[in-house]
Amino acid sequence: MVIQLPMATKDLTFQVTHNENAKSAQEREEIFANPGFGKYFTDHMVDICWSEHGGWHRPRVQPYGPIALDPAAAVLHYAQEVFEGLKAYRHEDGSIWTFRPEANARRMQRSARRLALPELPTEYFVESLRQLIAADGDWVPGGGESSLYLRPFMFAKEAFLGVRPAAKVNYYVIASPAGAYFSGGVAPVSIWLSTDYSRAGRGGTGAAKTGGNYASSLVAQQEAYAHDCAQVLFLDSEESKYLEELGGMNIVLVHRDGTLITPESPSILEGITLDSVLQLARDRGLATEMRRVSIDEWRDGFNAGDITEVFACGTAAVITPISQLKTADYTIGSADAPAGELTMSLRQELTDIQYGRKPDPHDWMVRLDG
Repeated sequence: MVIQLPMATKDLTFQVTHNENAKSAQEREEIFANPGFGKYFTDHMVDICWSEHGGWHRPRVQPYGPIALDPAAAVLHYAQEVFEGLKAYRHEDGSIWTFRPEANARRMQRSARRLALPELPTEYFVESLRQLIAADGDWVPGGGESSLYLRPFMFAKEAFLGVRPAAKVNYYVIASPAGAYFSGGVAPVSIWLSTDYSRAGRGGTGAAKTGGNYASSLVAQQEAYAHDCAQVLFLDSEESKYLEELGGMNIVLVHRDGTLITPESPSILEGITLDSVLQLARDRGLATEMRRVSIDEWRDGFNAGDITEVFACGTAAVITPISQLKTADYTIGSADAPAGELTMSLRQELTDIQYGRKPDPHDWMVRLDG
């Protein structure tokens, strides 16, 4: 069955095709019992086309399923693609909300600009989330720290061989139910310092959320696993001296006076969770610094008792306490160190806002249903 639904924009109307093989309520509940992360997907997806001459057009909600691609599709040969990640949360009254979607929309626009892709307007981005929730709202779990992870992405679909921006692009949104990121509770992790590999270089795509950045981090991530570490930390590519970010998260050092210090670099992806955590810290009267941070500053500061907590932050795990940094030559911290008090307090405050347990003083939450 195909129906037309109006979109909250002037020039796009969504066509909705319902999935006749949608999962039953019982099947969804079985998935919710142990969803993992990124393993199961909802019944529908959003698809919006773009062409050089037609702009954004033909928005659809359709059954989740394979995407047909010509073997010469530009994304397969030149990696012209970007993506985003955010969550839908079910509040106690049953309503469905998401966190700072306009910030994700703006970051996707910046990423698209860097990859020579078209920029999806913010109102289209937010409406695409509303339309998917209208079809798949029953997939938003409730209770604990469960959520529905939303994955908007865009890639070059034009079939051609030649190094130029594609003239045909598609934007999609898919969704995956997610339970608590840590099955045994939030526990501090050890991370590995990569000295042989860089995540990004000056003038590169480090500040864009594009798949190539993650692909280039995987060999270093394998190295981290080999050293019993959960994540890998990268240094700058020019001097191999200054902290950049982890494979998928930003990093924050906490000074003993409560100051939060996070690395600044043109090759770091701007973190929405990071920005929110820093704002919550400032709300408490704490100082925040975004500047170049050397690995020596961390090591010397820890040894002197000046750096008392370290954590990573990102959409998936929110805040992850870091107990130890391991390198080929030395370690900072101890694997059995407890999570920092400020780290866990900030994590609790942020998740309380996201799940509607506490007031939202910055109007970060946006309702997606109703």
